[in-house]
Amino acid sequence: MTRVPEPASVLRQIRSLQVIVIHPQDQDGEELSAQLHRIGCKVQTYWPELKVLPPEAGLILLAVRPETLGIEYPWIGQPSTPPVIPVVTYENPITIEAVLQLDAFTTIASPVRSFGLLTAIAVALMQHKARNTREHYIQRLEQKSAKQRVVQQAKQIMMEARGLSEDEAYSLLRAQSMLKRANIEDIAHNIVEAHKTLGF
Repeated sequence: MTRVPEPASVLRQIRSLQVIVIHPQDQDGEELSAQLHRIGCKVQTYWPELKVLPPEAGLILLAVRPETLGIEYPWIGQPSTPPVIPVVTYENPITIEAVLQLDAFTTIASPVRSFGLLTAIAVALMQHKARNTREHYIQRLEQKSAKQRVVQQAKQIMMEARGLSEDEAYSLLRAQSMLKRANIEDIAHNIVEAHKTLGF
């Protein structure tokens, strides 16, 4: 089970955040900026477009309004994109679809109130971190599986070429790995690539 971070560490992380607010400087925008400053966040405000995210951005608050639905943010959906919290003024099918496309973990309703912002930020950060952890874990599993397939292919090539058993083929792979001081997966990869090149 994933360990839940201590509340104090979550709050420390939030206080050191660089928050990008893509929102007009209306009453909601001013309330958001004021609350973020009270929390201790560093705030940069833009409206209506932002083509390139500042490299230090740790969170994005994005107004989802009819006038923004046609705007493309090229950084949305990129692996390096920090969590996005939509600030929703209208609730209709088009707005809901836009929010879903942002892959957000939570939203902030307009008019913005003093209650709920800190919780929304904490939820977004923790869920974003948990998703990244899952994705990295899946990626490692896929890489491990791919390496195991290459080793299996190399064993099969050796078994057919030399009439070896599976255990003998693996022992030979391991011996070559130790002799050349290389990973057994690298040795297996070289065998498979040589087999493809020679067309055996």
